Amino acid sequence: MAKSEKRVFKKLGFNKSESDKIVESLNQLLANYHVHYQKLRNFHWNVTGGDFFDLHEKFEELYNEAFENIDLIAERIRVFGMTPLSLMKDYLEHSEIKEVGTDLSSDKMVTEVLKDFEILSENMNDCAEKVAELGDSATEDMLIAMIKSIELHHWMLTSFQK
Repeated sequence: MAKSEKRVFKKLGFNKSESDKIVESLNQLLANYHVHYQKLRNFHWNVTGGDFFDLHEKFEELYNEAFENIDLIAERIRVFGMTPLSLMKDYLEHSEIKEVGTDLSSDKMVTEVLKDFEILSENMNDCAEKVAELGDSATEDMLIAMIKSIELHHWMLTSFQK
């Protein structure tokens, strides 16, 4: 390549600007998901009361799914040749989802998870719109599957709370 020729960044057919937009959106989701994941672990370990058995098991199911989704999101970022957020301080700085204490009632835990689901759902939908506009159908497909699952969990926990 001659010195005067400029190398063009192309990863999966996306230029640098497009890839940056996709990865920025995915990193935001990754931060939210990671804080949510840790909250679920907290709730799994610390739930008490009459709902213990139901919620202890449900929180474990949810954090296992969150763990898998976190991995998918981080690997998708790597597919674009970029680095996912990986430090807890970065997750906490970028996340809209906030940490809570260990002394919540089971009802408050469920309320927190429902709020997290709403944030995650909005974040996923925003991200899906961005990637769809850029023609990234693989990321959009991944996000649509996650959205469907979050919506189902939201409905079930809402029904549980009534």
